[in-house]
Amino acid sequence: MNNNLAIEPLGNWFPGSDKPLVISGPCSAESFEQVIETARGLKKIPQVKVFRSGIWKPRTRPAGFEGVGIEGLKWLQEVKAETGLLTAVEVAKPIHIEAALKYGVDILWFGARTVVNPFTVQELCETLQGVNIPVLVKNPLNPDVKLWLGAIERLNKAGISKVAAVHRGFYFYKHALYRNQPMWEIPIELQRLVPGLPVICDPSHICGRRDLLHDISQKALDLGMDGLMIESHINPLVALTDADQQVTPDQLSELINSLTVRQVSGTPEFETLLEQLRREIDKIDAELLDILAKRMRIVEEIGHYKRENNITVLQIRRWADIIFDRLNIGSRLGLGREFLLQILQLVHKESIRKQEEIMGLHDDSESGQ
Repeated sequence: MNNNLAIEPLGNWFPGSDKPLVISGPCSAESFEQVIETARGLKKIPQVKVFRSGIWKPRTRPAGFEGVGIEGLKWLQEVKAETGLLTAVEVAKPIHIEAALKYGVDILWFGARTVVNPFTVQELCETLQGVNIPVLVKNPLNPDVKLWLGAIERLNKAGISKVAAVHRGFYFYKHALYRNQPMWEIPIELQRLVPGLPVICDPSHICGRRDLLHDISQKALDLGMDGLMIESHINPLVALTDADQQVTPDQLSELINSLTVRQVSGTPEFETLLEQLRREIDKIDAELLDILAKRMRIVEEIGHYKRENNITVLQIRRWADIIFDRLNIGSRLGLGREFLLQILQLVHKESIRKQEEIMGLHDDSESGQ
């Protein structure tokens, strides 16, 4: 765990706000009318505290709409003056930060393509030195928790204590249901490394489609994430960027009201019982680890025996028998087949590594015991 980071709780940023915090607004600011009408609709939703909009939108290819630039910052000033919503924009260059600060933007965020480059992140952090402004950090395109953590550490080192991570999913080269794979284990690991770090989920970029937003939003809340960043457009059908994943303010209101927000903690009686059950889990985990250690010691004995008798590590029939037998036993005990198979494969891989080490082998072949 990284206990050296000074991160302010999200409640300090938005006093009196209930979870989930909702950040919403169009993918891109396209016109003053589009921006202000969307903001007026979002103002009616109590959970929405921040109006987001893309001002600079470099696309994968240069022919597309690349944002309105500084003119859009003037529109955000109007949004803030009329609705009272805080404003947030993505910044990718020092000049973006300077312009956003000049026009009174309240919150900045680093995009996924920015976070992949530590040189760019460092340059932005140096520009922010001495500036007291909240910064959101989207995960990098690839599932690299250290890269994500590094951007947060650089910001904190620059004096930014109001830092939150934004989980927007990860690029996956194969065709899949989601635009970006959720890979929930990555933001969970980040929270383990940085206790107290606020994490906001971006269902829009995970899903890429309106019809998938509810399930991903609910999953994020079930995992205890602090908020949602969902794109909203007064007329998504004519949006210049990411039209398929944006919703109208009315649709967003329906979505938020359909979500179930669960408590982080319960009554004293509940907490007492929960603690007892957790102690039972701790005890069982200790027993599991002890059993695994005993198993590995036997694996080492097998490795020495094979070496002395010039027997190959490869034992395909034995491995097939283990899989067949253990899966049948596990099924009768109520264990999920896929879950059990993953555990067996991990244990098998470590067993082979130990035997190959004993026998002086260094290839990566998968084999039986």
